Amino acid sequence: QVQLVESGGGLVQPGESLRLSCVASGIIFSSYTMGWYRQAPGKQRELVAIITSLAQINYADSVKGRFTISRDNFKNTVYLQMNSLKPEDTAVYYCNANGPTSRVREGYWGQGTQVTVSS
Repeated sequence: QVQLVESGGGLVQPGESLRLSCVASGIIFSSYTMGWYRQAPGKQRELVAIITSLAQINYADSVKGRFTISRDNFKNTVYLQMNSLKPEDTAVYYCNANGPTSRVREGYWGQGTQVTVSS
């Protein structure tokens, strides 16, 4: 069974940092593109960052220079280091895995972890 489990969310003040983790099981992790998405209240889910199986990385313009995505293929884990957090970063952050053996078009999703940035 495919499972993605996010952790690391929480409540922080503007300018502070958080590190999100997503542990994947049930897939050949190293062959999958991993991504972080977020959904703020009343808004559509949006891409935050992706990292491919070859370690190619793309970021949303809104987080470029502040967030860093990375992966550890030995731990089946993808990370999102979030620095200089802003209130507009407040959202539920979801981990996504998509690759050659995905059984659904959009890949697999974790349950999400809440990030709240507020003073």
